[in-house]
This record gives sequence, structure tokens and C-alpha cells, in this order.
Amino acid sequence: MRIDILSVVPELLDGPFNHSIIKRAAQKGIAEIHVHNIRDYSTDKHHRCDDYAFSGSAGMVMTIQPIEAAIEALKKERNYDAIIYTSPDGEMFNQPMANQLSQLNNIIILCGHYKGVDQRVRDHFITREISIGDYVLTGGELAAAVIADSIIRLIPGAISDETSALSDSFQDNLLSAPVYTRPADYKGWKVPDILLSGNERAIEEWKLEQALERTRRLRPDLLGE
Repeated sequence: MRIDILSVVPELLDGPFNHSIIKRAAQKGIAEIHVHNIRDYSTDKHHRCDDYAFSGSAGMVMTIQPIEAAIEALKKERNYDAIIYTSPDGEMFNQPMANQLSQLNNIIILCGHYKGVDQRVRDHFITREISIGDYVLTGGELAAAVIADSIIRLIPGAISDETSALSDSFQDNLLSAPVYTRPADYKGWKVPDILLSGNERAIEEWKLEQALERTRRLRPDLLGE
């Protein structure tokens, strides 16, 4: 998989992709992430890529020219399965969406900034708009990092134990059951006996019961309650 991220502040993405699972996936050749500075595509002599909104609305707007130039330059090199715009009014990002996107080959993510982008970018280039929550960030770079991380970790080989990703919270619309590790008894706080029993069927039943209970208590909306 290849993910190209378009940003006016690419430095914000230096950290998230240089560590842990994402870095290892890149080293294995499983995933590529390329961050592009939109300003490099601007024809403005000062490399500006924002301007005032028509009608006098407050705040600046990302201009269409450098965004179009960046997208078209990338599209000349390969076909893209999705061109995503990170926006507060996009679809709410969730695990099923991450699963779906992880099946694609090439993705562009345009990071929103300022008061957003010229609507013509959204009308003519964007194929999907995604929000990571009902709140506003300074820019879409953090949202792009969240989306890329959640997608790449699902690609076979990105995680050493591939079954681990399949048992994450939200994969079956449930929160995960509690997890424990050694020691089995710490200051009198004991691991549930069932987890030490070796009875795999009983353990799986316990995990499902716990997942349902935790989801019902903390996120009843996932169960439609």
C-alpha cells in the first residue's frame, strides 16, 4: 500500500511515521507513506496556498491551484483508489472503514487547514471525506496520521501476530474484554481463575461475556441500545 499525504505543514507528520509498527511496515516494504508539501506546487511567488474567503467570512481558505497541481502530479505516476479529505463534516471514521481502506493499493489524503479548502477541490477531486471526531483540530495532519496508522496495522505482515488486529476493539462492534499478564497474583489482586484454567472454550465464552458487559456499560450505542 502507498499513502500520499498532502499538507501545508508536513513537519507535523515527522514523528508519527518514524516509529513502531508504521516504521517497521515501511522497512518491510509492506507500506509506503510519502508526505508532500502543498506549497511546493504553488505558482505564487511566495508559495502561498491560502487566501481570503469570498463574501468576507472570517478565516483563510486553502486555494485550489496548488492542491490540483499536487493531485494531478501524483495521478500521472499511478492510479489512486481513493482521494480522502480530512474534514469535520466528513464520515465518522470507524473500524469497518479502516478495514475497507486497508484493502486498497494507493490512497491520497489531503489534510484540511485554516477554514478548509476551496469547495471546488471537494467537488472535483475528493472521493471520500473523513472525520475522526466531533471536534476541531488546528489541521488535518493528526487526523491523517490516525487514519494511516489504523489502516496500515491491518495489512498482513505489519503486526507480528496477525490475529492480534482481528481481536482489537470494534472489530466485532464490541469493546475488548479485560486483559491480564504475569504475575497472576499482585498484592492480592488476582487474575480471574478462568484465564488460568486452560479451558479454551470456557475462556472464549468468558471473554465474550466480558466484552458484551463492557460494551453495554461503556458504549451501549455500539449495541444499538
